[in-house]
Amino acid sequence: MGDVYEKAYFDNQIVSFSDANLSIASSAVLYGLSVYTVFPISVTKNNERFAFRLPQHYERLVNSAKIIGMDTFISQWRYEKFLHVVHELVEANNIENDAYVRVSVHVNENIAGTRSRGLKTTLSMFIYDAVPILKPEGCRLKTSMWRRIPDSAIPSRAKVNGAYVNSVLAKQDALDSGYDDCIFLDINGHVCELSAANIFIVRDGVLITPDSTSDLLEGINRKSMIEIARGDLGMEVVERSIDLTELYIADEVFTTGTSANISPVLEVDARKISNGQMGPVTKKLQKIHHDMRHGRHKLHKNWLTDV
Repeated sequence: MGDVYEKAYFDNQIVSFSDANLSIASSAVLYGLSVYTVFPISVTKNNERFAFRLPQHYERLVNSAKIIGMDTFISQWRYEKFLHVVHELVEANNIENDAYVRVSVHVNENIAGTRSRGLKTTLSMFIYDAVPILKPEGCRLKTSMWRRIPDSAIPSRAKVNGAYVNSVLAKQDALDSGYDDCIFLDINGHVCELSAANIFIVRDGVLITPDSTSDLLEGINRKSMIEIARGDLGMEVVERSIDLTELYIADEVFTTGTSANISPVLEVDARKISNGQMGPVTKKLQKIHHDMRHGRHKLHKNWLTDV
């Protein structure tokens, strides 16, 4: 993770990052009762600043709060207010390079017990350097000994801070074993996702990704790549259950995510994927993704919000 910018948004105002603090007795600290989203801001050569699919990130934040039952947030924050704060924070930090913005909604009530409704919520927002969590030239993955938390235990569609202990366990095990990240399997043994990114494979010209019932986060970049591949590149795209061994014999494997961008997977469980190099589909999507975020591609310019 890169350096954090000096100014943050917390408790309805711009403050120094060091002053944006929660009580150790808050539900957010005691139970991990926060939800969040992360979106990128790309800076062009003309110093334009674009946020990628900002309305969808706001919607996911709202939906995450709704799923968990954090009901006071939705009534207090409309998209127009959210957008205004993003503008305000970007200006306060005078962003000149690509960055990530992390927005969280915290249950900020002390000793509230294990409940979520009718409690005070606080929105925080901070900006940090856009250092990707996976290398753009390729990564090595290890199937995790830990299974992905099922949607019936902690909802996968909600980005709940406390649930990421699951990801920490799995990724740390992969790092300890000399890999870059993990592959989660769901409770049925099907491929789910990485610790913080979605996964795709290419087999015989078909783009395949686990469907949304596989206990995965319905990633915004995942959805974007499906739309581009299917609608703009004319590829057949299939969402279905994927067996682990399908990764071993795939023509290509790659990951998507706000912080992962598009990263080719070169090896899984000590098995080289195809020839161990980035494949043509991954290469094409990676370039489209990068150019599109920076306003240099004709596709989907409506996905960019000027901030």
